[in-house]
Amino acid sequence: MIRFISPPDVSDLPARFPSPFDRAAVHPIAQRAAMDTVAVLQLPEMAPWRLDEPGNGKMFGVLLVVAPDGTPGYLRAFSGMMAGQWVIDGWAPPAYDAAARDAVWIPGEAELYDLGADDDARTARSRELLPAIQNTYHFANARGEVRALRDLFAPKEPPGGAGDCAAPKLLAQAYAQGLRPLALAEFWWGAPPRTGDRRAGSFYPACQGKCPPILAHMLGGLPADPPPVFGAAAIAESEPRVLYEDEYLVVVDKPCGLLSVPGRSGLLRDSVSTRLRVRYPDATGQLVVHRLDLDTSGVLLAAKRATTFSALQRLFSLGEIRKRYVAWLDGEVVGDEGVIDFPMRVDIDDRPRQIHDPVHGKAAVTGWQVLARAGGRTKVAFTPHTGRTHQLRVHASNPLGLDAPIVGDRLYGRRAPEYGERLLLHAESLAFTHPDTGAEVVVTSVVPF
Repeated sequence: MIRFISPPDVSDLPARFPSPFDRAAVHPIAQRAAMDTVAVLQLPEMAPWRLDEPGNGKMFGVLLVVAPDGTPGYLRAFSGMMAGQWVIDGWAPPAYDAAARDAVWIPGEAELYDLGADDDARTARSRELLPAIQNTYHFANARGEVRALRDLFAPKEPPGGAGDCAAPKLLAQAYAQGLRPLALAEFWWGAPPRTGDRRAGSFYPACQGKCPPILAHMLGGLPADPPPVFGAAAIAESEPRVLYEDEYLVVVDKPCGLLSVPGRSGLLRDSVSTRLRVRYPDATGQLVVHRLDLDTSGVLLAAKRATTFSALQRLFSLGEIRKRYVAWLDGEVVGDEGVIDFPMRVDIDDRPRQIHDPVHGKAAVTGWQVLARAGGRTKVAFTPHTGRTHQLRVHASNPLGLDAPIVGDRLYGRRAPEYGERLLLHAESLAFTHPDTGAEVVVTSVVPF
């Protein structure tokens, strides 16, 4: 356990473990431990880790703990391996049984070497070895209950790398040392990953692909907050406000925090779609023609008739519906206008995050123009030419784009409590040729920030 140079007051320690999946819940003392760790990472002796070199940045974590005698301190860890090593003094070790893993991996690695350049055979053998390696991972919780990694994910297969994130390493080390976990903070340090979706010094929630079953078990027996449910906030019944309406379609002003359509899990039913279904019980078709992210506000188009719905979707697919968004970006954008063009796909290990992928990604193109600059931030108008999920958010934050995340972006940027935690992205206007009347329709919504 690492002790604080200036110990925090016991009364300031968290009474409940903040959810590791809630980025807004990083405890101030855990943040302090993270900043102390950043200071260590910047020492000259850390230069061999080469964190500032392209592709070498890393996710780190700190765990605020209390010793049996009541002394507060923290543990620190890195995700995966560091400089080719699993174990480094001063950092939480991996959660596997080292002897059991060596019994599997050492002969397995020799087999893979003997297969030489036969990539198909090496891949097949690696897949056979993975379950055996995963069986060397076991996790305890505050009640002393121990479960195997594969059991935690059953009946599904655990994803590769499950158990190697900083969070499970830290909790495993705390229990092994008889320390009481209080709060967790995970952050990125060093150069951004090649996918461009992490920024040095920013805090991130535990990943959604590898960590939920593990952390749900490891936090058992602790007074812990549940994971946040985004989209469950109460929204006034009068929303969404109608901006334009005729017998064929309706355009509404979606508020931030209201889903466009119900959530996939079935737990989140409230949405623009369900509310419009109540307002227009005789409407045919699916109503909502396109989607805005939960955190995005502004102009949203819906059809009352199935034929109109199909016609509008065709206009979207042909790029004949013109959209304009306005956003404040957290940073100084270089230049005054341009076009961002790089492919994207979902991060399968951390949905719903999206990442840059030049091989498997789909085309994503966005035009942009600076509207104002103030206080280290930049106001920008976006004109998307494609409609990928989180396209504007990724094109803003990624170093290949504007390298300045949208203010308040809980996935790709930093919190903005001064704006009530909302994302400063608004769909300002929508323009199209009405498929039923042939009239030119232009609908705008006042930008609320």
